[in-house]
Amino acid sequence: MSNQAHDIVIRNGTVYDGTGSKPFEADIAIDNGIITAVGDAPGKGKEEIDAKGQIVTPGFVDVHTHYDGQVTWDPYLQPSTFHGVTTAVMGNCGVGFAPCRPDKHDWLIGLMEGVEDIPGTALVEGIKWGWESFPEYMNTVEASPLALDVGLQVPHGALRAYVMGERGARLEPATAEDTAEMARLVKEALEAGALGFSTSRTEKHRDKHGEHTPTYKSEQDELHGIAKAMGETGKGVLQLIADFRDVDTEFAMLRGMVEISGRPLSLTIEQDDRYPDTWKRVLENIHNAAEAGLPVKGQVPPRPTGVLLGLTSTLNPFLMHQTFRQIWHAPLEKQVEALRDPDFRAKLLAEEPDYPEGEIVTMLCTAYHKMFELGDPPNYEPAPEDSVAAMAERAGVSPREMLLELMLKKDGHTLLYFPLMNYLAGSLDDVYEMMTHKHTAFGLGDGGAHVGILCDASFPSTILTHWGRDRTRGPKLPLEWLINRQTQANAELVGLMDRGVLAPGMKADVNVIDFENLRLRAPEIVHDLPAGGKRLIQKADGYTATIISGQIAFRSGEPTGVLAGKLLRGAQARPEGAALSTAAD
Repeated sequence: MSNQAHDIVIRNGTVYDGTGSKPFEADIAIDNGIITAVGDAPGKGKEEIDAKGQIVTPGFVDVHTHYDGQVTWDPYLQPSTFHGVTTAVMGNCGVGFAPCRPDKHDWLIGLMEGVEDIPGTALVEGIKWGWESFPEYMNTVEASPLALDVGLQVPHGALRAYVMGERGARLEPATAEDTAEMARLVKEALEAGALGFSTSRTEKHRDKHGEHTPTYKSEQDELHGIAKAMGETGKGVLQLIADFRDVDTEFAMLRGMVEISGRPLSLTIEQDDRYPDTWKRVLENIHNAAEAGLPVKGQVPPRPTGVLLGLTSTLNPFLMHQTFRQIWHAPLEKQVEALRDPDFRAKLLAEEPDYPEGEIVTMLCTAYHKMFELGDPPNYEPAPEDSVAAMAERAGVSPREMLLELMLKKDGHTLLYFPLMNYLAGSLDDVYEMMTHKHTAFGLGDGGAHVGILCDASFPSTILTHWGRDRTRGPKLPLEWLINRQTQANAELVGLMDRGVLAPGMKADVNVIDFENLRLRAPEIVHDLPAGGKRLIQKADGYTATIISGQIAFRSGEPTGVLAGKLLRGAQARPEGAALSTAAD
């Protein structure tokens, strides 16, 4: 191979190969979408990338996205691809768009709009329905232009509504016949290449009318019946979110799904202020199951679930004030004008809304100790003394007055940061414990979802910058370990053994990153969804090149126009001859 011209050669980079091993200096050669050399790469590349002073990593595998609608109109799946993501798995949390009967399109859109905060108008305009069954949906995605690889999971909410109709939406128990039909359809989807099955058992997930997601009260016979079918195929992973109000009972039922099916399960782990110790008990149950030989992992975030509040966001702390609702739908400049008017301000600040007890929206409006200026670059581990409550106390004003001043900065474009989950301690110490637990995986970025209040698709960049370089309020983590967790470890979590490691024979998904200058930009509101829909995006500086299937798909985070991505049909085997270590613990 010494005189052979390669498609791409990456020269002089510091290679983090994805296995968790220490970095090393090497060249990487790529041919026909495959890595052909790591170390010495003699011969010229048709394209050469000088990575001196930069790090070279496998492409990032995001196992928790909600691009189920967006994938049919956006080949680039932004904002995830601003952050080095080369494989995205969607269909999480039991919501998606297949299977779906033609007369249920609007209902399914309403479910996604409510659960995942994706504008219904954008979904109505953007989705060109050409399917009913899940295999037909897969065919539609496969025929769509894609810049990166995508994997699909069967969403329980859509499945239940498809089989049970209104009975499913009303949370009625599934009959034996219902369960058998759901099991048949899951098997059909897995045989067609679905990566897995997902469900939701949390009260947080509601449709646009406030009704629970159809799977909220699914009973053991239904869940175990579907799991049994998965076991019969020997294919697919399980993914879910649950409230765990009765931790041991709930977990026993979900553990039973793994015991019956033999299939891997990952489930959401978050610290909720209202139930501050539940996550620890769930992790304990996961530990016990995993130590007993069951493939169970907690899926954890690398930073708080961070709600962005402001006049341009979907939510702000004055949302429950009737006075504010007078201007809620007015243009931004009119809102700013009203909020600067002394009489309007006085009336607004004097008002005491009737906040619903125990609801998350009440916390978002009144927990001033958890409201912060986000900053640019954003600070995802702000100190308690930088909260709105602390700032107001120092200034001798009420927290609401301080909020108004902050919200009116930049003519109303300022965004405030509210670390909703995982921040009871006022630091990321709980997140550190979650991330370093033996039986957890990195996820929950929710790319494509919560587009008016969250922008957590930037998790991969936070993992590198905050945990691998910049953290000051606690210990950092080794960069090679962090890279392993979002490359090889995540790929293996969902059965993708052909990627996530830089080694000869492996799929050529690669990031070249100027790590010293890697920087997250502040989130911003754009109106680029179909029908002019609003969403938050967040970019980063430092991603020199992202290579997907052996071609440069993104430079500096921006698309090159190369569309070398594809739909993944089922688990992907380890390429012959690519003998690799398993993911590092």
